[in-house]
Amino acid sequence: MRVVLQRVSRAAVRVRDSTVGQIDGPGFLLLVGVGADDPPGDERRLAAKIAGLRVFEDSDGRMNRSLADVGGAILVVPQFTLYGDVRKGRRPSWIAAAPPEFASERVEAFCRELVALGVRVERGAFREHMEVELVNDGPVTLVIDARDLGEART
Repeated sequence: MRVVLQRVSRAAVRVRDSTVGQIDGPGFLLLVGVGADDPPGDERRLAAKIAGLRVFEDSDGRMNRSLADVGGAILVVPQFTLYGDVRKGRRPSWIAAAPPEFASERVEAFCRELVALGVRVERGAFREHMEVELVNDGPVTLVIDARDLGEART
C-alpha cells in the first residue's frame, strides 16, 4: 500500500456536486493506493504509523505533535493512480494496481484500523470521479510505502 499524506487545515471530497467526505480543522488528507501484490497487514502498520506521526507544530514551532494531540481528523481518498508505471511510453500502465473490489476492501480495512486507534475518519468514494479540495498546511507532504516501514513482509 502507498499513501500520499498532506497536512491540511481542511479538506473535502465531492462526487456529482455532493460532498461525500469533509474535515475541518487540522488533519491529514490521505491519497491511498493498493497494489495488486500487497500482503495482509499493511493496513495496520500504515494506520499505526500515520496516527502516530508528529508533524504538527508545538508552541515552539517544532513538529512535535500528533494527530491526537491536535484533535485532528483524516480524509481518506482512494487513488489507484499511485501505482501508475510511467517507465515506458507516454501512457501509464495500471497493472500494478489492485483490482477495484480488492482495493476497496483494503482501503476500508485501513480506515477501520485508523478508527480503532481513535481517529475520526471521513472517506472519498471508490470508482467515482471525485473533486478533491484541500488547504495545505505548511505545506507538509509525505509519501509512505508500507514496504518501507521496516517490518518483514510475507
